[in-house]
Amino acid sequence: MSATSEWESWYRAGDTPWDKGYAAPPLMEWLEDHGPLAGRILVPGCGLGHDARALATKGVDEVVGIDLSPFAVEQARRLAAGRPVRFTVQDLFDETWDGQGGFDWVFEHTCFCAIHPDDRPRYVRAVRRLLKPNGRFLGVFFLNPWDPGEKPDGPPFGTGQTELDELFGPWFNLVEEYVPTQAYPGREGRELVRLLRCNRGD
Repeated sequence: MSATSEWESWYRAGDTPWDKGYAAPPLMEWLEDHGPLAGRILVPGCGLGHDARALATKGVDEVVGIDLSPFAVEQARRLAAGRPVRFTVQDLFDETWDGQGGFDWVFEHTCFCAIHPDDRPRYVRAVRRLLKPNGRFLGVFFLNPWDPGEKPDGPPFGTGQTELDELFGPWFNLVEEYVPTQAYPGREGRELVRLLRCNRGD
């Protein structure tokens, strides 16, 4: 089964434990503390679009949410009526897609942890390619999605600061990092927020 059909089957069956029905608490905490993002914003692996809708506030040029699942994109469009947000079925790894001019921001939440760790270098290359020069990457990373004694397979796949440094370090400068105080129930202390700036200045 392809990745597209696998995610599509989960969404159609309603087998989506990662979807809590509202935007990620660490994102809302960020927006409260730092203010809204501006320009064009990409949300890869957007699912039903809760995070993308939260980002689509006054003053934003456009929020673009992409997902492999046509069903998820259809539902996201329905929920986003009247907001400056666009949802499309798109593979982040498709190098022919340029995002119609690039993005000022990429917001990451649940896409990085959903792909196999072997594909993470491709993920970094993709978001770097899609960001404008000196664009910014705001990520909520799932450090440890498994409780002790549980089967440590994924998705979701956990990560750590060392891996993040190795993957993003050559292409991005770390601006800010912290453990969010707000989280979905059960994720308290298990996530890491990172703000990165793309060091591609061309």
